[in-house]
Amino acid sequence: MAIILITGGARSGKSAVAEARARDFPGQPVYIATAEALDAEMSERIARHRARRGNQWIEREAPLALVEALDDTDGGGARLVDCLTLWLSNLLHAKRDWSLEASHLAAALARQTSPVVLVSNEVGLGIVPDNALARAFRDAAGVLNQLIAKVADAVELVVSGLPIKLK
Repeated sequence: MAIILITGGARSGKSAVAEARARDFPGQPVYIATAEALDAEMSERIARHRARRGNQWIEREAPLALVEALDDTDGGGARLVDCLTLWLSNLLHAKRDWSLEASHLAAALARQTSPVVLVSNEVGLGIVPDNALARAFRDAAGVLNQLIAKVADAVELVVSGLPIKLK
């Protein structure tokens, strides 16, 4: 079993790297999507991701119930969670306790028997946001990434499509 965290900036190529990692494991991979097609632009992004992956993946949508999706799909092929940053945004929007949910996720990862590859944005490399909401999101994303990196067996940073092994 392996827990792999793939992080990087927007459009860094992290999803493609994560898809390749998940396909490296035996069995049919499961794509756990945290995004919701709430507008035309997001619908187009989702369609591009699906087209790139092809139809060999089992798909599961989990905008909020990520722990349940992992538990329900355990015991088969590798699961790819794309992405933790959107999941965090969904939790904040739903006014859920993101830190409690993150703790539940870390505990769930420890009990998985099948591999899990997680994608997350590294949002702390830019300028300090000028408003409290954006700063709170950036800080929460940083804490979430640290928590998952701690329980992960491997962590990779993707820059310009190139993975750099951190752990």
